[in-house]
Amino acid sequence: MSDVSQRDAYAMILDAIDAGVYRPGARLVESELAERFGVSRTPIREALQRLETQSLLTRDGRSLIVASLDHGQMAELYTVRQELEGLAARLAAKHAASEEVAVLRDMVEQDRALLGDPQALSRANKRFHHQIHLASHNRYLVQQLDLVYRSMALMARTSLAAEGRGEDALAEHEAIVDAIADQDGDRAAEALKSHLSTAFKVRLKEEAQGA
Repeated sequence: MSDVSQRDAYAMILDAIDAGVYRPGARLVESELAERFGVSRTPIREALQRLETQSLLTRDGRSLIVASLDHGQMAELYTVRQELEGLAARLAAKHAASEEVAVLRDMVEQDRALLGDPQALSRANKRFHHQIHLASHNRYLVQQLDLVYRSMALMARTSLAAEGRGEDALAEHEAIVDAIADQDGDRAAEALKSHLSTAFKVRLKEEAQGA
């Protein structure tokens, strides 16, 4: 087995949680993770400790499991996400280069081919939002949003799985890009916050139906 740093092991486990390999409630075993990723147990152990400190993992007796978010926690997370991403859209409207706006437009068009595949569309959705974060040209805001998105990985379902949500989400993405292209910070911020508010309502409905 190759040895990797604690940071690399952390990233691999976090990516696996984000991809749904380990869903909320899943038990994480140090030896099994080391074998899966082909690394020694020491960096895995350190990574698990870090994830527990960040509340991404929790204890179930002596076992570590992927944490889950209740409705209250989801609401708190979306409140923070709305405000931070609204700010990112506002700053992107002010600072984004024409090339960055073109990339966002291309993303919306390319993502239409993913309609009908909620998981692929969910991954594309994260890339789109991250591109807006980068277009804000504020490194500290990007760092804070990265932290928010780590916690987003604890959500068991994507709102994009709801019937018709994919088409609506892409239309909302297009409206956000239009506002950024027009350098209208207020409209960009409101469009993005409205987009996330709708996504949260859909997610709550999906969670209730899946309970």
